[in-house]
Amino acid sequence: MAPNAELTASYSKNNFQVLQRPRRISVEGLPRSVSDLSFQLTKEPSPAELAAALPAISEVEDARCECCGMSEECTPEYIRRVRDKFAGKWICGLCSEAVKEETAKNGGRKKEALEAHVSMCARFSRIGRTHPVLFQADAVREILRKTSRARAQSTSPRDRENATAKRSSISRSSSCIPAITKER
Repeated sequence: MAPNAELTASYSKNNFQVLQRPRRISVEGLPRSVSDLSFQLTKEPSPAELAAALPAISEVEDARCECCGMSEECTPEYIRRVRDKFAGKWICGLCSEAVKEETAKNGGRKKEALEAHVSMCARFSRIGRTHPVLFQADAVREILRKTSRARAQSTSPRDRENATAKRSSISRSSSCIPAITKER
């Protein structure tokens, strides 16, 4: 590799003066080229060509979710499939996922899961939208109610053993300190 002094010496002012700008080529003598694609884009297709190129678009309808009230634009075929799947009710994708989760929790009973989700959404629309703090307090109360009910109804063998052990434990009737002082 050459030191920096050699590089700067090779490009002196004289070398730059020798280099000239390239000549400009005249475009007047060149023929214009036309793309086939641009020709096809400017040509208007006939109605028969247009019908053959594009698939038929079915009519789109607004469908309102019977749980949350959100509306979507859907084809009649899609609306029919969703109603067949959810007992005649049209529900949006988000609510359908919630119903699937609820179905998994309650052992596969889809109709009960759908009714539970519809009632929860109705309660939210009635209380949660107007009074969100009240709705949150109600949700905490419901969680506490469920956990206390679960504790009271616990039927596992381990819980039964713990409950009997607590009842049959030795209770102290008097202090042991006087017995220790007598021995001394």
